[in-house]
Amino acid sequence: MAHARDALWESGHDESVEVNQRALIDKVLARYSGEFTVFRELLQNSDDASANAVEIHFETKEYIERKNRKVEEGDEAPPVSEDTALPDLKTAVVHQWTFKNNGMVFRDEDWSRLKKIAEGNPDEEKIGAFGVGFYSLFSVTEEPFVTSGGQWMGFYWKDKKDQLFARRGKLPSPVEDPWTSFEMGLREPAPIPPPFDFTRFLASSITFMRHLLDVSVFLDGKRLSRLTKAPGAPKIVGIPKGLKPSSPLNTMQVNSIQTTPLSIKAEVMQWVYMAGTEKPQPKKETPKPAAGGGGGFFSSLFSTFGGTGNTQRAVTPTPTPPPVPKVDPLTIVESNVMLSIFAADIMVKLDRKMITELNRSTKKNPPTRMKYELIYTGKAEYDASKSEDEKQGRTTGSVFQGLRADIDGMGQAKVFIGHSTGQTTGIGGHMSARFIPTVERESIDLVDRNVAVWNKELLYIGGFLARSAYEIELDHIQQLWAAASAATSPGTGIDPALQASLRGRAIHALKFFTFHPSTPSSVVSAALEEAFFTCTQVSRLSMITGQKGFPIISTTGVRDAADVRYPDPVFSGFVKDLPVVPGDVLQDAKQMVDTLRARGMVKDITFVDVLQELRDRPLSEREMIECFKWWINMHTQDFTTDLEYVRTQLLNNAVLSVEGKGDTAGQIIPLSVVESFLSRKSGSTGALIPTDGPLPPHVLPIAISREFDGWALERGFGWRELSILEWLRHVASPPTPHDIEHDIEKCPPWAERVLQVVARAWPSLPQPQRVEVAAVLRAHACVPTSAGMKKPAEAYFQSAHIFNDLPVITLPSGATVKGPLERFLEGVGVRKHVDLQIVFDRMIKTGDWTIAELIKYLVAVQTTLTDVELERLQMTSAFLRERYADEKLPENGKLPRSRAGELYEPLDVFRELKLPVIDWGTHPKWRSGSEEAKFLFKLGLRRFPPLPDLIGLAASQDTKVRSAALKYLLDNYTTRYPNYDPNDFSNVSYIPALKDGKPCLAKPHEVFSATEWATLGFVVIDPSLKGEALMHLKIQEHPPGAQLVNLLRTTPPPTEEIAKQWFTILASRVTAFFSTELRTLSQMAFVPLKAPNGKIRHLPPTQCYFKGDSQAQFHSKLFTFVDFGTTANAFLSACGVKHEPSVEEVTKILLENPRKFYDLAEGRENYLTELRNIAVNVRLISSGSLARLKRSACLLGSRRVRKEKASSGKKTSVELSGEMEEEDWEYQDDLLTPDKVVIADDTNAYQLFGDAVFTAPQEDLLEAFYLELGCRRLSGLVKEDYQIRNEVVGSRKAADVRALILERLPLFLHEHTHTKTRVSHSWLSEEKNFVVKTFGKLTVTKTLQFGEKRASKSQDASAVARRLGRGPIELWLAGHDAVDMYEVSTSMCRLLFDAPKVNDALLFMTILSTDLRALRRRGYNVDRILRQQKADRLAAEEAAQARQATALLTPSSDTLVSSRPKPDAARPGSPPFSINEKDTSTLAGSLNEEHAKQPGSRPMSMVRQSLDAVKRRLQKEGAASGSGAPLPPPKEEGLESELPLLPPRPSQPLPPQPHATPRSSITSNIDLAIRACKEERGEVLKNKRQMQMVKESLNEGYCDISGHPTDMTLVGDMDGTKIFVAKDVPDGKSLMRNKSETLARFLYTIRPLQGIYTLTPSSLHIFYDRAGDTIAFNRNASLFLNLRFFEQWHDAEVSRGQLTNAFISWYFTLAHEIAHNLVQAHNSEHEFYFSSICEQYLPAFMTLIAGK
Repeated sequence: MAHARDALWESGHDESVEVNQRALIDKVLARYSGEFTVFRELLQNSDDASANAVEIHFETKEYIERKNRKVEEGDEAPPVSEDTALPDLKTAVVHQWTFKNNGMVFRDEDWSRLKKIAEGNPDEEKIGAFGVGFYSLFSVTEEPFVTSGGQWMGFYWKDKKDQLFARRGKLPSPVEDPWTSFEMGLREPAPIPPPFDFTRFLASSITFMRHLLDVSVFLDGKRLSRLTKAPGAPKIVGIPKGLKPSSPLNTMQVNSIQTTPLSIKAEVMQWVYMAGTEKPQPKKETPKPAAGGGGGFFSSLFSTFGGTGNTQRAVTPTPTPPPVPKVDPLTIVESNVMLSIFAADIMVKLDRKMITELNRSTKKNPPTRMKYELIYTGKAEYDASKSEDEKQGRTTGSVFQGLRADIDGMGQAKVFIGHSTGQTTGIGGHMSARFIPTVERESIDLVDRNVAVWNKELLYIGGFLARSAYEIELDHIQQLWAAASAATSPGTGIDPALQASLRGRAIHALKFFTFHPSTPSSVVSAALEEAFFTCTQVSRLSMITGQKGFPIISTTGVRDAADVRYPDPVFSGFVKDLPVVPGDVLQDAKQMVDTLRARGMVKDITFVDVLQELRDRPLSEREMIECFKWWINMHTQDFTTDLEYVRTQLLNNAVLSVEGKGDTAGQIIPLSVVESFLSRKSGSTGALIPTDGPLPPHVLPIAISREFDGWALERGFGWRELSILEWLRHVASPPTPHDIEHDIEKCPPWAERVLQVVARAWPSLPQPQRVEVAAVLRAHACVPTSAGMKKPAEAYFQSAHIFNDLPVITLPSGATVKGPLERFLEGVGVRKHVDLQIVFDRMIKTGDWTIAELIKYLVAVQTTLTDVELERLQMTSAFLRERYADEKLPENGKLPRSRAGELYEPLDVFRELKLPVIDWGTHPKWRSGSEEAKFLFKLGLRRFPPLPDLIGLAASQDTKVRSAALKYLLDNYTTRYPNYDPNDFSNVSYIPALKDGKPCLAKPHEVFSATEWATLGFVVIDPSLKGEALMHLKIQEHPPGAQLVNLLRTTPPPTEEIAKQWFTILASRVTAFFSTELRTLSQMAFVPLKAPNGKIRHLPPTQCYFKGDSQAQFHSKLFTFVDFGTTANAFLSACGVKHEPSVEEVTKILLENPRKFYDLAEGRENYLTELRNIAVNVRLISSGSLARLKRSACLLGSRRVRKEKASSGKKTSVELSGEMEEEDWEYQDDLLTPDKVVIADDTNAYQLFGDAVFTAPQEDLLEAFYLELGCRRLSGLVKEDYQIRNEVVGSRKAADVRALILERLPLFLHEHTHTKTRVSHSWLSEEKNFVVKTFGKLTVTKTLQFGEKRASKSQDASAVARRLGRGPIELWLAGHDAVDMYEVSTSMCRLLFDAPKVNDALLFMTILSTDLRALRRRGYNVDRILRQQKADRLAAEEAAQARQATALLTPSSDTLVSSRPKPDAARPGSPPFSINEKDTSTLAGSLNEEHAKQPGSRPMSMVRQSLDAVKRRLQKEGAASGSGAPLPPPKEEGLESELPLLPPRPSQPLPPQPHATPRSSITSNIDLAIRACKEERGEVLKNKRQMQMVKESLNEGYCDISGHPTDMTLVGDMDGTKIFVAKDVPDGKSLMRNKSETLARFLYTIRPLQGIYTLTPSSLHIFYDRAGDTIAFNRNASLFLNLRFFEQWHDAEVSRGQLTNAFISWYFTLAHEIAHNLVQAHNSEHEFYFSSICEQYLPAFMTLIAGK
């Protein structure tokens, strides 16, 4: 189709595209709907031309005619006569408009551009952009006429039709006119624009003009109005701190802000005012309730609590303006306005693409620097302007009304793009900036994608500038407030009038920057408002404290809005210092306050605020009462369950200030110390407590508590009513001493008063409190007696008169003790009889009674003894002990007395132990069961010694005491000392033992009961202790393993004989050692060995080996062998002694000195034996040793050397031919590095060059080992060149040999199963692929190039085979000689196999040269093999024919599936598909469906298809087993088009590679990928995404090879697997707890797969995120699996025991991620390794699935 179109194009002809210019201009002008469009465009053009003055003339027909006549006559046209009646400005018709400016005159390029529609001013500093501004003149005129700089240009419609033409010429006047004029004869005469509104429009328009300073309006030559502006000196103001001066996309940066005062003067005829319209009245909006102020009262703590609302004040109606007096219409009214213009200097940085797009839209490049200006009318200027309006009394208002702040939100503030547009700002002031407007310049373009980006960035700058102006104004207010505050004296506030003035100024700013919906686009004000509130800059401090503060006026001055609260009358009684929004601000700036509340910037008063107030100052009694009322009222509402916490905070922070009265000093009482209150309710116990005495400090002052009911204080604050007990405790034991008048121990009257109060309350006290009251009083001498103040227990009633000196109660008031007082005093312990203890003490002092008699008396009266008296008896040292033998008395002749608890009962056993025994005497005789003995036992008399004392006696130096103590312990073990534990006395030597055969005392852990340990130097038990005694003493039978290890470390056996004894004993304790102890022993040098010089040296077990091995004779020269006997060897075996050296150890010895090793091996055979051992176990060798083997000269190589024979000096024919017999050679061995040894894999080459190279031993095992170490094959070092003569064309020999080979090859391949062929039999059967030729003669020249050695030999050949690249195989035969089938088979095997062996050629030769019958007799199943091969060939041919027939079918035109494009012709040997750079591949449906390949898609590899087939079969089996849940979406690798990091495809096809990658290399790479998997060490994972996500299925992601897109944190590990959680998961640390069961099932699923892949447990990690497409990813060889996908896909099945689907899914997922260790990108190479990994581990995986 493309070719047909090109041909048609060449045969066609060009035609122009015609434009109806009139219709085009009309359609453009139709979009100019704004007022004063023509003048707006001309004013902007004038300012772009740097004009500073403009004149606008409206001319009537009569005036034009009069002017033309005068011009013709040479005079100037006079203005309208003063006597002429003034026309009505609203109806007077004019015929021509003339606009004049004194800017730069038109240049040629300006005249040229004037004729072109839509070619704007390319100057980026100019406002004009679209090139259609001038054509706005056609909205009022048909033929505009322009003069400038002595030239003119007129426009007209050709033939009055649709084509516009321009004519240009020079003016005849030679005088240069500085004015550029635009004359517009009106299409239809009409009245002039409303003059007052027009003047107001001009006043607004010149405000932001850069050059224009003077504008005059004339009617018929009479100036109606004149506007002049005078800008003041600009002043740089700093950018407020904390604001972000750059736009969201960083394309615009505010460098500085300056403010410029601007004065505009208006001189307007009264005539204009008379023709004006009434000014609009402010909108009266119905007040709306304010939104919530950022949360409730307790929102800062836990919940929401709303304060009281405020009623809205009615809107005050606007007063009717006074009538306007009559004035002269020609009177000039002068007025002026003062404005402040805030200008932001903006630096613009755009990328090249954005600049290009904007140039396309505006026909000019965007500016690199520009200004954004904002008119701000201050409070004073605004009030002055309003006052002037009211003074003039005109209904039209001021001409500057459009400039004055629009604080009422009437939509008068506009966006200026050079001049005013129809777009309002939504705030109180105009804004001017380089916005890109729509073509009609009425609004901002927010539709065009690139222009919208520019305009939105600029809107952000506008919000930023507004916020800056607001903050500068508020900062000035704050400075004035601070200065006024500093000037006031302490204790006095700021003058209220000044406060009101500053608040009015702040209210004005708040109303000025209140955002109303803008028109026509509300997006403008919304964007400005969003930037205004969010242009704060995030800093380190603001990240902690929140965003930068928003300043607002409050009751305490300008404060951060976050610190200001919405007022609530509930708190006014006690919250005084908290900054709140003043009432006049709430009323006058309600909308802004509501906005701040809605944004959460001004919040309601919260409990935190109340707490802060309470922290800052103490409350007076009145304020505290108000606070209590608030809290009790809120508590009764019971709106939250966290009142306990809130109450605690309240009480911890509130402080009460009590004023002093009279001589009483004031107090500061924290509520946190208050615990109770004093109830004065009649009938309560609190009413009995005197308030004029001391009260506990935790009692609430009575002045407050009497204002509330007790239940309110109990429920609201958790306080209790002060009890008598608490009061009594404070009176008796105050924190600080009371004065003497209130000390119950020093002031009897006060003590009597206290006793009387408690006595009156005593009957009503519950029993527990009575006990406590008695306890308090008993501790104090509070009872007035005849002997002074006594404790109750020391005082007696009047009835007790046994002794005359007893203290008897005597009250100071003289009152009699009776009734309730008597019962109370009796209850607290005042005695009615004499204390028996006194009697006891006095009798002891006289010495009249013995201990036996005293105890007998006490037994008689013990029922009357109190617990206190018994305790005193126990603590009194009143008892004598028996005197020890030979003990001397003290100087006073008396033994000291002891307490009963310090003595033992008088028994002989205690006398033997020399313990202190009570001196009972002989009469009456001591009986342990007597009442006296029981009473003494009750007093503490000991019946047996404590265990520590007894052990101390057992360790005594006195042999008798020691023996008696041990005997007493053993005799009384069961009854008195069952808790005996030797560990409690580990530092005491009290066990009889033998050390080195001598008796001694040993510590419990030092002695052992098994006597054989004496041989090793341990202490053993004394033979006298046996059986039950050992069991009671808990003596260890054997030393612990740690002690034995320490013994061998510190004192190893000195000789081999002693070592044998020790090791024999230790062998019986092998099982008692811990594995760690055995590992320690394995590295400890304690095995003694006698050196040849007779000295003993010690070696660790790991360096020793047992004798008796067959190689011990050879290895004994390299290693140390020991034999301590069968039993002792068992211990050494457990410690690590081996029976023979490991392969690793042998290898290391070999590497240390290969030649010494060879010498010790005594020759070639033993050395080869060791090499074979290493080769067999090469996988057991460490990587380091293997690397050293590859560099070391340790490989044995042999080289043939011709034997020396006596000869005549001439070489024989045999020598010349190189075919010498084996006995003619001898072999030279040497140890060489791998790069100097070759593998003799080519017999013929070896025969030729065997004397030039060292070759490896010709054994399969050693050859494979040599190859792994880096030896090269001889066949790869020998190159063959062929010389041929005279090709015999059509040779029968060639045809027969080819047929023979193709006939016998299947037999050979059937027998040859150990390696795969390079080409198939079917491929070889094709005529073009296998060619046999015959030549007259064949000569082969073989050249060896090995290092510096080079040798070359030639010989005749019977047959040779060759293949160039991927071309056909050619077999060349020599025609002059018979065909040597050995040479044929050898040559063919080289091409058929990668590494042919000698036996392969012999087998093939046998099959080629032997008759089929002979082969059948030798066991070859010739018939079956040939039939099978024939059947296979026929099947293959039929399949090929079927494919060819299918390929010839052409789909019809209505087929739903389009045909696939034919691939480019593939080069020979290339794969049957190509990879397209724009390949896409989708996977529709489930895994059971076919993969749909769209045109251009990359076919799946055969391996991958086979894996998918296995996967589908496994899924079917899983479904048949009852698995109901569907499989997870299939995981499809991404294609090259999705990876931008892939290198570009080469322009030329890559050359074909002749060899496939060896399977061993693939396996090695897979092993490398498995070993590369490692543990993630970091605890926080940062996102470093670099590659595009690969989709799992259409729009769902599968894996991300660069890491997870969200930062993650380590939260723990389970069973050695680390668990990570994404940062967006809330409460991520609880994941381990909340999903523990799911994690356990996930680990249960992946552990078997980990074993299949032989991965370490630490290389697998689990992560969890809330959302996303990543199932798994590979991060620096650490594998991460997503718990969320397992939970959603497989967890339910696994919990039911159905693991098949989960195993399948995560088996392939792990293979995919492991492949990323080799290939980062998702491409064909990654797919290859993914498939290879799946193939390699598939058998083990199938076994796992079969087991499930």
